[in-house]
Amino acid sequence: MTRREEYEAKTEQFLLPLLAEHQFELVDVEYVKEAGNWYLRSYIDKPGGITVDDCEVISRLLSDWLDKEDFIEDSYIMEVSSPGLGRPLKKDKDFERSLGEEVELRLYKPRNRQKEFTGILKAYDKDTVTLEMDGAEEVFERGEIALIRLAFDF
Repeated sequence: MTRREEYEAKTEQFLLPLLAEHQFELVDVEYVKEAGNWYLRSYIDKPGGITVDDCEVISRLLSDWLDKEDFIEDSYIMEVSSPGLGRPLKKDKDFERSLGEEVELRLYKPRNRQKEFTGILKAYDKDTVTLEMDGAEEVFERGEIALIRLAFDF
């Protein structure tokens, strides 16, 4: 397990019972480096959506716990937020919840000179994702997918 995965897993273990107590869902925890800074981000949700006040409650509790445990070696910025409309599908529960929904899928490398696809999520497993597009089903290997998220129209 990499250091990044260890930090994410330990944070997730702390958050899961805390969020269950508040009737929130943990969407994701990520420890990433962006523009020279490390970020520990926790994305939370609930039916009807997360408010700023919800994020503040969890942020304070998480911050206190992180200060006490002090297991992250780097200097980092901690964030607790809503996953937003364009949240990526990462975990099986994300895919399960999105079956039958329209999704946008972006590949690392073009397939037939195309990298972006939009279709209905029909199936998934540990290796593949199946979309229905224009009445036909197309299977994508998970390793070739750069991003998959719910499609949304404004």
